[in-house]
Amino acid sequence: MINSAYLAPEGLEAVLGEELARAGVAVSDWHGRLALSPDPPFPALWALDVWTAPREIAISSVKAAADALRGMQRNWQLHGVAHHRRCALIAARLPPVKAAPLVFPQPAPGGHLGAWTLLAPDRLLASPAKTSPFVNGECRFEEDHIGPPSRAYLKLWEALTRLGAWPGPGETCLDLGAAPGGWSWVLARLGARVIAVDRAPLAPSVAAMPGVETRLGNAFTFPPQRVDWLVCDVIAYPARLLELVGGWIAAGAAGRIVCTIKLQGATDHDSIARFAAIPGGRVMHLFHNKHELTFLWAEREKPFFT
Repeated sequence: MINSAYLAPEGLEAVLGEELARAGVAVSDWHGRLALSPDPPFPALWALDVWTAPREIAISSVKAAADALRGMQRNWQLHGVAHHRRCALIAARLPPVKAAPLVFPQPAPGGHLGAWTLLAPDRLLASPAKTSPFVNGECRFEEDHIGPPSRAYLKLWEALTRLGAWPGPGETCLDLGAAPGGWSWVLARLGARVIAVDRAPLAPSVAAMPGVETRLGNAFTFPPQRVDWLVCDVIAYPARLLELVGGWIAAGAAGRIVCTIKLQGATDHDSIARFAAIPGGRVMHLFHNKHELTFLWAEREKPFFT
């Protein structure tokens, strides 16, 4: 019996498997990138999406499959792994799901979305509930190919979308390890004041943006000072980044924090667990992350995550 399913990011199936094994979550089988488990749902950090209420349904025909899905709810996404022709025929009988790229800072979709796949031609797996509002956990945007100096801006776009909050005029943002300036570009475009700290210079186009102040310095020795937002996409071992973040939280210096936990070599599950244990925080794998996670944190009086 399948009681939960976990969608791994491409190429990170082994990392998700390690996390589930450490948590004592059994994996009975893999269906493509979908880890199938007989255990109750677990909030896996390395999953793009978690199917929290999967049901196995015997089906005799395409019509029977579509009828079963429509009998549960209206909106469904397909996770196609095999039996593609049959999947397409079933999907054609369901209401279409619009998955147009978001135009940042457009909010995340709010409609209820289920997920389904065919385990065999006569066996449907469908979950009316899942953790991500995005189709297959893929948060896609209308990209800007001109303004930002790197593609790292997509990570911050997604993190803010998942957080459900954005900085704006009148707020001060500190970008530690800012060069070449993709995250500073995002913050300045939102109208916030940006203090960009790095030992390397920002891209000239970003440094010249209104509201951007550059400071040459080390992200790890920059003293805590009161800011509305602290963001950090610096390359560092997780344990060192944890020390940095912990210092800022202890000092009460940041209203919200967004930082990337970058893994170098083996996955440091212990440090990741310590990030996840920070009160007011959340760790997740974004669609635009690679072998890395994103840490989101907000002061207790501020709205929590959507």
